[in-house]
Amino acid sequence: MTHNYKKLLFWQKSKELSIDIYKITKEFPEDERFGLISQMRRCSVSIASNIAEGSSRSSIKDFKRFLDISMGSIYELEVQLMISNEVGYISTIKTNELMLKIKSLIELMSKFKSTLR
Repeated sequence: MTHNYKKLLFWQKSKELSIDIYKITKEFPEDERFGLISQMRRCSVSIASNIAEGSSRSSIKDFKRFLDISMGSIYELEVQLMISNEVGYISTIKTNELMLKIKSLIELMSKFKSTLR
């Protein structure tokens, strides 16, 4: 039971989200290089990476565990986006855009996970 993660829409969207995060954090102040920039980039990459890793597992239980880890990273990124907005690093418009992408990703992953048996 392995899935081709590259064909999973939520993996594709998580990779796109990671690229968005890399682009937006380029605009952050230099002194955030080891703070929010590093944290948000690692977190966003973790979402797609855990989906890919989990898809290679031979058991559904393992795949679900990796999807749970990925989901945790999504929520972590959501909080980091809120903080970035509140300290003025990301505009409210861009934050809302990214939050909609996160919401869509959560919905897609949740629906997919509920189909795994």
